[in-house]
Amino acid sequence: MTTARRHGAARVWSLPTGPLQENAVLVAGQDGEGFLFDPGHDAERILALVRDAGVTVRGILLTHAHFDHIGAVQPVREALGVPVWLHPADLPLYRLGAASAARWNLPFVQPADPEHEIGQGQTFTAGDLTLTARELPGHAPGHVVFVGHTGEDAGFVVAGDTLFQGGIGRTDLPGGNHEQLIAGLERELLSLPDSAAVYPGHGPATSVGAERRTNPFLR
Repeated sequence: MTTARRHGAARVWSLPTGPLQENAVLVAGQDGEGFLFDPGHDAERILALVRDAGVTVRGILLTHAHFDHIGAVQPVREALGVPVWLHPADLPLYRLGAASAARWNLPFVQPADPEHEIGQGQTFTAGDLTLTARELPGHAPGHVVFVGHTGEDAGFVVAGDTLFQGGIGRTDLPGGNHEQLIAGLERELLSLPDSAAVYPGHGPATSVGAERRTNPFLR
């Protein structure tokens, strides 16, 4: 089983899924309630992680709507009986999921529309876990990141495809904007403490401080 990392009372699991190795992220508080982020592929593996971790998922939160981040949304939402949240600016991308996956010849189940919208500063609470959404477009028009607050700990960020270990999200896709992404990273992520952990949509976890010091795109 994927091992959780602890941040104060919160636990975070990151599970690479599918041919593009997109990270589905599971976050829970001390009482075992939490949220699932970006179920991209491999619904059965994601559900097994939730089951093995003993987490009660209160909702599916999407950082953005590129097909590799939403491919398991429908089977997972049905199995868990939970609603889905997405920023409204990414709804057109969401509805194009099947068409986008087809260009890569990848299997894809088009999910039904999300139940709820995400906006700047919106808070999400499950038990003793609290997360705040911050808009960070540039990789996708409605991209958001989720900052976890864990008391004394500097916390963590579910960053989607904004900031990676040694890299940043692509901005050459439809709706991408490089200047907008860089400005958003400085405003929403580099304003966090160096010790804040970053859980990206692809690749290993990192920290705000490590990327501030070594990421060539942030110089």
